[in-house]
Amino acid sequence: MSGRVRTRVDRGTGEVVAYSDAAVRNNLAVIEYCRTSMAALSGGTAGLLGLTGLYGFLFFLVAGLVLWLLLLVKAGNRWQRFFVSRQSLLTSGIFSGLFTYILCWTFLYGMVHVY
Repeated sequence: MSGRVRTRVDRGTGEVVAYSDAAVRNNLAVIEYCRTSMAALSGGTAGLLGLTGLYGFLFFLVAGLVLWLLLLVKAGNRWQRFFVSRQSLLTSGIFSGLFTYILCWTFLYGMVHVY
């Protein structure tokens, strides 16, 4: 593992903030696992509920926003200690999550409502 430390200057306070590459990579791996699990669970839920078309994709967006809010609540007021930016926390891995969501959504929709 890399023990390298990166720094940046906070725009609001002017403080120098240090980030460990290994810690950032670990946090991103945990977030990716949470996003994949959320996509599988929400895709299965959308399939069981019989959502089709835009309602199914809207359900994915709502589930993604709920996950983002839960992660920010879990991190607390000091989210800067764990993540580089809130935007990357929201948008990272969205397409891999979308593919997992569609897979579970169509599979369970087909199993319950078609067959």
